[in-house]
Amino acid sequence: MGTDSEEQNTLRTLIVDDEPLAVERIQVICAEIPSIRVVGTASDGAAALRLAEKLHPDLVLLDMTMPELDGLSVARKLAEGETPPAVIFVTAHDNFAVEAFDLEAVDYVLKPVAADRLDRAIERALARRGPTRAKSGRHLDELWVPNRSELLRIAVSEVHRIDAERDYVRLHVGTSEAPRSYLLLQTIAGLESRLDPERFIRIHRSTILRRDVIRGLRHDGLGVWSAELHNGEALRIGRTYLPKVKAMAGR
Repeated sequence: MGTDSEEQNTLRTLIVDDEPLAVERIQVICAEIPSIRVVGTASDGAAALRLAEKLHPDLVLLDMTMPELDGLSVARKLAEGETPPAVIFVTAHDNFAVEAFDLEAVDYVLKPVAADRLDRAIERALARRGPTRAKSGRHLDELWVPNRSELLRIAVSEVHRIDAERDYVRLHVGTSEAPRSYLLLQTIAGLESRLDPERFIRIHRSTILRRDVIRGLRHDGLGVWSAELHNGEALRIGRTYLPKVKAMAGR
């Protein structure tokens, strides 16, 4: 019988995937990770919920795309419980990252699953283990963005500008000396609804700014205003958004 400290450092884990070979691969990887113990597997969403109710797992490794009840639906149901398990999405698709973070998932691992990548995700789950966390509400604190063959975790606080590019948004992070940007499959309106309005403000139909990067507002004449940024840029403010931007400045 394991000690209490061993139990505290071991996550009772449920694997959910409708592909038997995927379940087998994840089980093989999990067998080499001492911090988890697989207590069950499920091949569809309904079975996953039944098993979760009986087994009370600490962690669910959850496929995103399954027939009838998909991974997002399963995660929403799990989140309604008094002590919901941590969720790591394991999927071949990278276009659900925003929805996954909205559900406070621990991580989002792309198939084919690499052992070291899953190990890092499980370390994050262990780090978050502890007293039940209060739900953070609808505002995002982190985002996953596709980058080559993986998804990078970016703190929303690192994002200083967001530009719309058709069905995508471009997230600008980093400093002016070392700028970086990432494309995310998400509309700017959809992302705006998930951001904290105390930290971000939309100044144009195509632009959202983190409030603290705005140095001041400039009247360019004929009712046209621009937002001056600390890096020296000036971005035009759309007429629709001008009242809210002025209100931010107390005008």
